[in-house]
Amino acid sequence: MKIAILGGSFNPLHIGHAMLAETVVKELKYDKVLFIPTCIPPHKEIMDGATTLQRLDMVRAFCNSEKSASYELEDCEVKRGGVSYTCDTLAYLEEKYKGLHEGKFGLIMGEEIASEFEKWKNPEQIVSLADLIIVPRRSANHHSSAKSHKNTPTGSYKGDFNVGFNKETFKYPFVMLSDELIRLSSTEIRNRIAENKSFKYLVPPAVFDYIEENGIFTCKN
Repeated sequence: MKIAILGGSFNPLHIGHAMLAETVVKELKYDKVLFIPTCIPPHKEIMDGATTLQRLDMVRAFCNSEKSASYELEDCEVKRGGVSYTCDTLAYLEEKYKGLHEGKFGLIMGEEIASEFEKWKNPEQIVSLADLIIVPRRSANHHSSAKSHKNTPTGSYKGDFNVGFNKETFKYPFVMLSDELIRLSSTEIRNRIAENKSFKYLVPPAVFDYIEENGIFTCKN
């Protein structure tokens, strides 16, 4: 069984995440994509709106609604607590799926994330356990009055879209997907919800229902 992992805050999970998982399954022939919500990201502060458990529940709702063995929630980072480091997660998964998975895990990341991969904890250990799958990702410049709904990069990490990925100088082996990720961000969706704008078709139906039922991301003041 070939397994790929897609980590993130999923705040909320949107159609770009869903399309990316399907692309990896269909084009790269992975059997399963594990969605791994982070507990505390090492490089950014997650914008308030959804609790950690709500982010987990949104991913669970999506995976359950798909009724497909190809998509599965993996809650190890939330259960582990604290700052979520990919090297620790891969070590855990290597033990959990010992004898069950074929080759290395596939680690999916956008090119803006890959551009700062060397800043991650133990990148050499990561590439020893995972094949890097890099997704072309270009930013459309979205402007919104709800600026407070954007995550805040921490430390030396510059965050989404602010730095370019150079595949010629990237020193680790990788596979580059042929198509760009859908130009959509969780920040944009949070902004739209806070501004009482339509967002129904930007997230999978199960996620939309969860957000509506729980009233998350709306402005309370």
